[in-house]
Amino acid sequence: MKIAPLAEVKAQFSRYVEESERGPIVVTKNGRPVAVIISPPDEDELERLVLAHTPRFQRLMKAAEERLRENGVKHDEFWEGVMGEELRPETPAKRSRRQRKKE
Repeated sequence: MKIAPLAEVKAQFSRYVEESERGPIVVTKNGRPVAVIISPPDEDELERLVLAHTPRFQRLMKAAEERLRENGVKHDEFWEGVMGEELRPETPAKRSRRQRKKE
């Protein structure tokens, strides 16, 4: 991670954009961090980054999380409903118990 003053970043913006491909650049103003320049590896990561910092999206995620907590279906119940007991993926804890029973 590199730290650079805003005036320097403004004067050499292209250089700092290129450098951001190797790691984040923290931009400071009067010695205090005010921005970060990062280079997303692909479009999916760029979309995740933008959504993670979008207040409306954050509100939607929080509301969905609360609804799941109040009305959600437990993991095992979901798989029983979707696939039936025999086809449900096993959790690591269940695999260990089954392995121990076989021994």
